[in-house]
Amino acid sequence: MLRLLSLWLMSLAILPAFAIHASEAGVVDWYKPLIGDALTGNPNLSPVFHRITEDNGKTRSLVLTATSSNVLSGLHPENGSIAWRYLFEDGNRVLAFKKHKNWVAAVSGVGGATVRVLDVSTGHLLHERHLHKPEAGRLLEPDSTGVALAFDSGSHVYALTNGHTVRKIEVSTGKIIWGWTAPDQTSLNVYSTVLPTSSAIYLIGLAKSFASYTLHITSLSPVDGSLLSSVDVPSSIEHGPASLFVLSKPVGESEHARILWLESNQIRSVKLMSGLNETPTAIKAATYRELVDLGLGDHGLLVAVKDDGSGQVIKLNDEGTGLKIIWEFADSADSTQHTASMYTGGLDKAGHPYIGRVFWSRYYKKASAHILAPHLAEGKGLVTGYTLPFETAVHGIIGNVAIDAVNLEEFRVLARVVITTTTGAIQLWQQDQLQWTREEGLADIRVAEFVELPERKLAETGLGEGHETFTGRVRRQISEARDFPHYALHFAKRFVTGSYDSVSSSAMPTTSDVASLSRDTFGFRKILVAATARGKVYGIDSANGEILWSRVFGLGWAAEVGGHVLPLKIYTTRTVMDEETPQVVIVTQRKANNGLLDTVLFHIDALTGEDSTGKSRSSDVLQGIDIIAGALVEAYLVRDEATKFVLLFDEFLQAHVYPDTAENTASFAKLIPSLHFALRTGQVGSLRLTGHRFGLQKEFTGKYIAHPTWTASLAEGEDIQAIIARPHEPVASLGKVLGNRTTMYKYLNPNVVAVVTSSLKAPTPSCAIYLMDVVKGSIIYHSVLPAVSGACDVKAAFTDNWLVYHYYDEDFGVDQAKSYRVVSVEFYEGTGIDDKISSSDLSSHSNASTSVHVLEQTYVFPRGISTMATTMTKFGITSKDLIVAGENGIIQSFPRRFFDPRRPKRKPTNEELEEWLIQYDPVIPDDPKRVLSHTYQVANVRAIITSPALLESTSLVFAHGLDLFSTRVTPSNTFDVLSENFNKAQLVLTISGLALAILITKPMVRNKRLRERWYN
Repeated sequence: MLRLLSLWLMSLAILPAFAIHASEAGVVDWYKPLIGDALTGNPNLSPVFHRITEDNGKTRSLVLTATSSNVLSGLHPENGSIAWRYLFEDGNRVLAFKKHKNWVAAVSGVGGATVRVLDVSTGHLLHERHLHKPEAGRLLEPDSTGVALAFDSGSHVYALTNGHTVRKIEVSTGKIIWGWTAPDQTSLNVYSTVLPTSSAIYLIGLAKSFASYTLHITSLSPVDGSLLSSVDVPSSIEHGPASLFVLSKPVGESEHARILWLESNQIRSVKLMSGLNETPTAIKAATYRELVDLGLGDHGLLVAVKDDGSGQVIKLNDEGTGLKIIWEFADSADSTQHTASMYTGGLDKAGHPYIGRVFWSRYYKKASAHILAPHLAEGKGLVTGYTLPFETAVHGIIGNVAIDAVNLEEFRVLARVVITTTTGAIQLWQQDQLQWTREEGLADIRVAEFVELPERKLAETGLGEGHETFTGRVRRQISEARDFPHYALHFAKRFVTGSYDSVSSSAMPTTSDVASLSRDTFGFRKILVAATARGKVYGIDSANGEILWSRVFGLGWAAEVGGHVLPLKIYTTRTVMDEETPQVVIVTQRKANNGLLDTVLFHIDALTGEDSTGKSRSSDVLQGIDIIAGALVEAYLVRDEATKFVLLFDEFLQAHVYPDTAENTASFAKLIPSLHFALRTGQVGSLRLTGHRFGLQKEFTGKYIAHPTWTASLAEGEDIQAIIARPHEPVASLGKVLGNRTTMYKYLNPNVVAVVTSSLKAPTPSCAIYLMDVVKGSIIYHSVLPAVSGACDVKAAFTDNWLVYHYYDEDFGVDQAKSYRVVSVEFYEGTGIDDKISSSDLSSHSNASTSVHVLEQTYVFPRGISTMATTMTKFGITSKDLIVAGENGIIQSFPRRFFDPRRPKRKPTNEELEEWLIQYDPVIPDDPKRVLSHTYQVANVRAIITSPALLESTSLVFAHGLDLFSTRVTPSNTFDVLSENFNKAQLVLTISGLALAILITKPMVRNKRLRERWYN
């Protein structure tokens, strides 16, 4: 009863001020659902059109795809919106999907452990069947080997898993009709394809021999799965399952089917028939280097690429007795004028197949598409071609294509092409017109930063006041004075009507023009600069989530051999406070396909995305600066009174300064005696934390080199998982004043970091968290935590004098249950109350620097989380909230006072009530009113970043993972702005009435005083 009363009082005292209102959804926040980068290179996972027949006989299409974010989804081809998406669990990666009528089946997990059937229109799960335990899965390379799905003409799906087991499953119920497993599961024979017919179920696979593979075919009874025959076909296949294909006729037309494979640059084939005794035959018209799966195998079509690069369309003849070449694409041979062709297939409403060829013309700088309709022109085939103004400098390189088509007239074909690019973009083109683009690369943001916008005045002039001449400033002020009458009239109107900007109103701009970027009244609108793992950086409007600009990272010299760029860190090196346009530096690592690794910097104007170095044109890819020929060890943003620069360390611990100006170099040299930092050293799996400082003189290389000064005394086998530094933010109060007027002074040593470690190889696996001084390696705080299922899943945040971390404890007993735990730790100076050592200014070499007393309390948390962060405000006056992203897709805010380790375990005294302390309860209340994400399911959040607004009361929040979500929170309510319910009209009338009364009574008072003087 006491616990319920405590929770009730807590909600009365705190929650009304912070409740998130439904009316604010979509106004103070925005949400962008994504599906992730579409998988390419595998026809069983890549984007494909699927036509659905409705109950009324009408048809509509969806674009189905699996993504690198482990999502299976359907997109509306009309506008690119998400029709549905299905998220697979971590560790249960989707391996293949198969569409049929109004169903889509998917197999996932190691070796195909689970089969699911979904409604293709809605994505609703119809049923799920676990076929084997994950630990029983066969680990094959690639992981989709030995996994396949196939539908028969009825309502059954056949699932091939582990390369040797096939099951017949009823689609509507998920019931397993029968199952068959190869007698010798340990053999080198692995099945990769299943083909159901009315007379037999064929399993096609390869048996590994010394130098190549041998084709192996097994036929089973479709009734009970009994073995009919099993034979080895004389063959010598070099490239494994990737060069093995099955061509058949559409379901219901015939039972003809042939297996094709590439052997010694020849296409060989054999017919699937009872007895499996046909001798393989070969096409001797040419030599081939590749067979391309169009997704039209069940329509008897594929493309064979000849040695010169030409693409030929191969078709199964009507009798199934052989193959014939029905078309060769003109000018498809290898050439310096265009890239290698990509081939794909699709169907129209009538079920006729079409074959598409897409390539990039280096001469015209455009993409070209050729669509072949084999059934037109009296069966001779008809090709339609057009160019696509695809912008490769904006979206990267075309990585995959999918088509569908419609035959409007006898010699007219209209095609839709879905393009997937290397930057993660998904586009749909209708002929040569771009219909929509989805920037799915944003589902894998690696680094992001809020950047403040300039005032409208500075945004329009493009200059800060400090760069204006006296004459220019006079001219500007005269020009602005012309608008004074309009401003005065507008001000009077606002004053009388009370129509001011509101903190609950949207900060969304009237236009999304980059040239008109300026901050709003309260500083809610900023630019989010986000760089993705797909080699692209975006400028996002924090007010509405719209993309203002984007740039593709260039590869530099690695463009000749290929490679990719991975962002590691982002720093704002110039802000609007510097009276210049804001700039950011993105630290990346470029890995070339030849194995070379370099550290590359990209210096960007945050407002426009332009190259701040001036080396790259806006119409070209963004070229970086090769600053380290090798791997990056660590990077920091160093702040001095007048400078800000990026400090990077190479593998030899040499310091590299960027920008490498004389001013920055001099500032770095001056700061060297006071710079201390801790780096991870050792091998992966046994990393150590080692303190470093610079030598006072440059080495022979002309660089300052860091030298180790201490090594953390961690246990044997203890590995560093994460280092969490205190964010750079203002601290408004150096202490906490208690109810009895005494003070506890905060421990604000700027040299401490939180370190999360794991000891998974120990006899009793465990995790740990430390607070360390990086100057001399002193351990300020240490706690050992349980490891769950052989992993350390500890999330932590560190700000001010507060460390908070979250973990799962699976121990249970009479007085303890399994639960998620949050530990709140506060650090104060000295040994107790009123003991002050000035830790923020004290040298870490002083013995007093470790004079700390710790307050700690543990709470039960409602759920598991994926990440956490604390709010940040302009001056640090506002109390802090803890923002957490739950594993169930919600983002929630909790006041710091919930986690106060001084919460009394009895009824609070009057002095404690003055401090707003509430009675201790071991369970943190799970109040839905504190859910920031409303009804949105923000999936797989990997990071939360916060930033201050101009209002001290408000903090901006941005969460990114699979989805993007942004909002703003007011931990202490909007104390610095009048309430929206404030009666401004009454205030105006009151002031006006008082002014009128003064005007009326002033002469009366003056006359009265005059008479008094006359008569006295």
